[in-house]
Amino acid sequence: MEKIKYSGKTRQETDLLGTLEVPVEALYGVQTLRGIQNFQISGHTQSEFPNFIKGFAITKKGAAIANHKQGLLNDDQFKAICQACDELLAGQLHEHFLSDMIQGGAGTTMNMNANEVIANRALEILGKARGQYEFCSPNDHVNCSQSTNDAFPTAFHFGLYLESRKLAKSLDLIIDSLNKKSEEFASVIKMGRTQLQDAVPMTLGQTFKAFADSLKMERRRLAHVEQELLTVNMGATAIGTGICSQPGYSKLCIDALRDITGWDVKLAENLIEATSDTSVLVGFSSQLRRIALKTTKICNDLRLMGSGPRSGIHEIHLPEMQPGSSIMPGKVNPVIPEVMNQICFMVIGNDTAIMLGAENGQLELNVMEPVMVYALFRSINLLCNGLDTLRTKCIDNIVADVECCTSQVKNSIGIVTALNPYIGYKNSTKIAKEALATGKGVYELVLEHNILSKEDLDNILAPEHMIEPVKLDIKPIE
Repeated sequence: MEKIKYSGKTRQETDLLGTLEVPVEALYGVQTLRGIQNFQISGHTQSEFPNFIKGFAITKKGAAIANHKQGLLNDDQFKAICQACDELLAGQLHEHFLSDMIQGGAGTTMNMNANEVIANRALEILGKARGQYEFCSPNDHVNCSQSTNDAFPTAFHFGLYLESRKLAKSLDLIIDSLNKKSEEFASVIKMGRTQLQDAVPMTLGQTFKAFADSLKMERRRLAHVEQELLTVNMGATAIGTGICSQPGYSKLCIDALRDITGWDVKLAENLIEATSDTSVLVGFSSQLRRIALKTTKICNDLRLMGSGPRSGIHEIHLPEMQPGSSIMPGKVNPVIPEVMNQICFMVIGNDTAIMLGAENGQLELNVMEPVMVYALFRSINLLCNGLDTLRTKCIDNIVADVECCTSQVKNSIGIVTALNPYIGYKNSTKIAKEALATGKGVYELVLEHNILSKEDLDNILAPEHMIEPVKLDIKPIE
């Protein structure tokens, strides 16, 4: 994205508090400039979140369509505003959205940033100079029949919906990658573990299939939760009463938004309730937290399974991405799962900020929406980048250590559980006790004591017999 190149020349614009010198190159105006001066907080501006700007473009175009139908915009104003919104949807002019994502005023600066950019671009389209607001005003025309309190939430709902589509794609790709690994490792026998202790045998393929299905469940939940973002409060204006809008405006606006997007956009049942309520954001954030929790568990398991290489579990070889130490030669660390863990911690922390923001809503408006929205956009961005990195730089290139997996199964006391139905509890207990005392493997002791033939023992421990309930016609040697 290009940055605005300032010449130092200015134009004068006036608002409630007086006159400011606005750069002539800026499509934003005096109210945006006041916000820029007041809120140098996070260092992150709207321009860094293109889908948020597109959410504003959709919202303002929908409002313009409704206002034009109600005779509140003339044909020229309407066409110019719609063209400006279409340019924003095409990714143009985003460098003029310089409001800090964390701000006071319940999003007023961000809403006015959109209003002023659209108005000034519309003026250019009309052949007028920037700031000639008598021909197309940020407030009277672009913001017609709206308040920040309905336009801002609608814009970020749409922006988050677009972001959620990106996250869904990242989830789909990593689920597919994990499923491919489950097929690749379908015949690799390994020990399952509970409480970090040997449990019973399974396949490495089953482990990766469980990872895939765990995220698949969250992908389905995301598809459900994101639909709630399409219920908006357009027409609520200031507090939900619809003051400063005409009868029928809400329906016209919702119809326009549906036509523009093709989405199932709905009007909230109670606009007063919807204007002060942020529970949709809480629910959406909760789903991001669930994805983070599932993903960090997967990464923890990958790090454990790849631990070693000589003195750990080392069932898998994680891709070697970089030298792991400034002092220990030859050391390579699981840096990709590690960074994904940290991303998940951030998402979980952001969820706490969102919860606190929702809890601090008061009366007819929640003024904490900016930090909630910022946290959500950041969380989705982090998850998308993290999941794509985890997939391409780790999961796609994981290799099974088949020899190590097989050896651990044969040496484990845990496989005695799989033998129990065939050699009986008494023999199983005897073998387990001797294995603990001598350090010998169960596999070795069963053969040593001539309890089962090697053929029958291998048959019982064949991968296809370890992954689901099975009945084999095998009896111990008399």
